[in-house]
Amino acid sequence: MIFTVIYMSIIRLRLSMATTLALIIGLTTLFFTVALAFLEVFDIFTLGVFVVSFNILQWLIAPYIVDAMYGVQEVPRSEMPRLYDIVERLSGRSGINMPRVMLANIPIPNAFAYGSPLTGTRVAVTTGLLRTLEDEEVEAVIGHELGHVKHGDVQVMMFVSVLPALIYYIGYSLYLSTTYSRRGERSSSSGAALLGSVSMLLYFILTLLSLNLSRLREYYADRHSVSVVDDGARKLSEALAKIVTYTGRMGKVSDARAFSNFKALFIADPDTAKRDAAGVEMMRGDGDQRLVERVLSSKVSGFDSFFEVFSTHPNIVKRLRELQSLR
Repeated sequence: MIFTVIYMSIIRLRLSMATTLALIIGLTTLFFTVALAFLEVFDIFTLGVFVVSFNILQWLIAPYIVDAMYGVQEVPRSEMPRLYDIVERLSGRSGINMPRVMLANIPIPNAFAYGSPLTGTRVAVTTGLLRTLEDEEVEAVIGHELGHVKHGDVQVMMFVSVLPALIYYIGYSLYLSTTYSRRGERSSSSGAALLGSVSMLLYFILTLLSLNLSRLREYYADRHSVSVVDDGARKLSEALAKIVTYTGRMGKVSDARAFSNFKALFIADPDTAKRDAAGVEMMRGDGDQRLVERVLSSKVSGFDSFFEVFSTHPNIVKRLRELQSLR
């Protein structure tokens, strides 16, 4: 029964992700068709090539940037045999090659998957995660990150992020050309100004669609963890509840936002942890499930739903409710 629920949930998510991707690609294609037909300017093509090339280069070298920013290093198996065993076992269950196991010197509890053709696939856990979570919860987190690897989320989000960036720079260049055009040319530049305005609006819409896709991929990775980890729904629920509440508490004594440069990679967004954990008190003697129940008892206000639209990750209460339905 549980596998049927997971399977139907995955199918539903695949349709939602496919719809979002179709909207992003369709709107982008429509815009470029109209823009190029209207302008008939080679410079727009050159700008497009530059933006795409820049984003691809950024994707290729991003792992090196992440390693430098977060103090990430590969750890030998002899130092963390249990972590290696978890990654190896779950990689086999996921049907993927085992990624490199990395440790990030970050105090907040979190984990992320990343990589490129230059570096190969990597899965990193933070020192804060290993201090905060039990082994079975770390296992569920690893299952989630391997879900991102299996689904090719790094490549998908790179592709999706290029499109809004390309449209933004086209709109920005149109605004500049209109602003600095000579007085005699101002009347003929009204069309370019209109197209620039449309491009900025489209950039905003595509950004919202990209964020929606990012949230969907988190749900999708959660389901993968449930499918490859024994009792995965319970373990991942406890892990997420701990990650959010501990990170939220750290915000009072430490600047968790300093570690949010690549927050889309993380299993939970450090920027929203304090808000997600608001009203959740960790009482002495509470078990892990009691903490999950406290988070689930929080109300999702209209304010929370509004800000979720601009977030890379789902609201923690909604996310835990979805996991509860898979138990």
